[in-house]
Amino acid sequence: MKWVVIAALTVMAALGLSSNVQAADAKISVVSAENVYGDIARQIGGDRVEVTSIVSNPDQDPHLFETTPSIARALAHARIVIMNGADYDPWMPPLLAAQPAAQRIVISVADLIDKKPADNPHLWYDPATPPAIADALTKALAAADPDGAAGYATRRDAFLAAWAPIKDRIAAIRTKAAGAPVTASEPVFGYMAEALGLTMRNESFQMSVMNDTEPSARDIAAMEGDLRHRKVRAFVYNKQVADPQTDRLLAIAKEAGVPVVGVTETLPANTNFQDWILKQLDTLSEALGDRSS
Repeated sequence: MKWVVIAALTVMAALGLSSNVQAADAKISVVSAENVYGDIARQIGGDRVEVTSIVSNPDQDPHLFETTPSIARALAHARIVIMNGADYDPWMPPLLAAQPAAQRIVISVADLIDKKPADNPHLWYDPATPPAIADALTKALAAADPDGAAGYATRRDAFLAAWAPIKDRIAAIRTKAAGAPVTASEPVFGYMAEALGLTMRNESFQMSVMNDTEPSARDIAAMEGDLRHRKVRAFVYNKQVADPQTDRLLAIAKEAGVPVVGVTETLPANTNFQDWILKQLDTLSEALGDRSS
């Protein structure tokens, strides 16, 4: 994954930012590397937090992200920082290390659910992730703002209650579609596909794409063959990544009549985390032949 960091350390030095986290602001400053986690922070923090999400454009390839002085400034003043980890946002640790702050709380999602750099880094699609983040955020916010602890706990419970229907939807789809063969352009949706009990094909192809290496001729032929001969019931692709190879696969899938399901790595505007996940589950369920979603 090619994340571009533009002279991050130099930018911070040029800004002359203090090494101390600001305490004057009335609201708790939360900076999230990805807006999927920023939305969860917003739901749990309520009006006592100010959330800044760094990667937030659903129409842009997140792998082409570049840091800016404003990002360095936001991180320098953050009381709580949320990052994905597992080498998905490798530009975060250097930025934080360059501007140490004793009171700053850093939440690494990968650490919460025991994922390592070699693992699939698209952790927000793992059903275990949202409850883990909710609990970690509630503790971090209470530590930063003890007067608001009761409210954070109440909003965490509300978040988990809103997550329950998604767990039910996952279980319902698994009951109807477990074992169904599907494929994908890259493993963005991998954890959710696993939770749904789907049989994911062409994983070697997907890992090559994720690691920015050229898939082998054999892997390309296997992928295209699965689509042409309708050996899969759905083709999942990342709508934020447009390249000739993905365009070719989309064309083959559509010509063969394989249902296409677009997913993203970034939360779209004007929606929340739960609605976003549920909409994608409903789209996939319909592609698999369930007309009740």
